[in-house]
Amino acid sequence: MISEDQLNDYRVSGETVRVVRDNLESNDVQGIVVAWDDSCVMIRKKSRRVVKLSREYVYIAATEERPSIVN
Repeated sequence: MISEDQLNDYRVSGETVRVVRDNLESNDVQGIVVAWDDSCVMIRKKSRRVVKLSREYVYIAATEERPSIVN
């Protein structure tokens, strides 16, 4: 689970993050961290839509290499 400090750093910097949900890259969500609580993170996508995602997913900077997830 992503920490409060990491989420705050992403929010303050306005850096685009990649949310890796499974092994398919097409299922990734990219956007800017808007808000969060104990279980969810709100991400504003490039299309300005806001999505609510679990904190259990992998959150990385969009510029970093995408990790592979094995379930």
